Amino acid sequence: MPRSFTAVIEHDPASGLYVGSVPGLPGAHSQGATLEELRDNLREVIDLVLEELHSRGEDAEPSTFVGLQQIAVGP
Repeated sequence: MPRSFTAVIEHDPASGLYVGSVPGLPGAHSQGATLEELRDNLREVIDLVLEELHSRGEDAEPSTFVGLQQIAVGP
């Protein structure tokens, strides 16, 4: 049965790449020139992380996405 994981995605203006990570799944991060490429890369890395966990007899449960907050600081 397929599982869904939530990825946090940012755009890095210095490199022009989209950067994504999956909270709660250590090592699950990647980048891509387009959102589609990033999605494919994240899917591949999630599969690899899950395979590694499975080989050690461990499992990963997707975390529950709660939301995003913007925090203002400074004057």
